[in-house]
Amino acid sequence: MKEGLLWFDNDPRRKLSDKIGQAVTRYQVKFGRRPTVCYLNVAELNGESGEIKGIRLQPASNVLRHHFWIGVENENFRAKAA
Repeated sequence: MKEGLLWFDNDPRRKLSDKIGQAVTRYQVKFGRRPTVCYLNVAELNGESGEIKGIRLQPASNVLRHHFWIGVENENFRAKAA
């Protein structure tokens, strides 16, 4: 990812899909396009599939819990896989 948005949400009452949705909305406002990938800590997945609202979920060991690193996938850069 060449540019991205780091989103923080530790509200236990909010669903993962809502957290991702809010991050997507903010990304679109800031960068003017829709993101394609969200890197997140594997503990955040809670049995979710590999995609939410058209955004690919990528577990990454270098992303802290409650943080969501969202952007457009770039083949030249990959977060450290879990």
